[in-house]
Amino acid sequence: MIIEQRFRSFKIEQIYTYEYGTPRELRRLIAACIEKYIRVRPHEALDYETPDELYYRCFAS
Repeated sequence: MIIEQRFRSFKIEQIYTYEYGTPRELRRLIAACIEKYIRVRPHEALDYETPDELYYRCFAS
């Protein structure tokens, strides 16, 4: 469910909003959005940590 909501938001905010000239441009956008989602954007369900922060706090030694 959460993945579906995030993907819907992504489509509405990014894909449908802009016109992309090439598939490469679209792939770059997708990669940048995933990067932001994992490394920059805090998540309420993770006590406002990013998935990256949580992973390294819990699993990095």
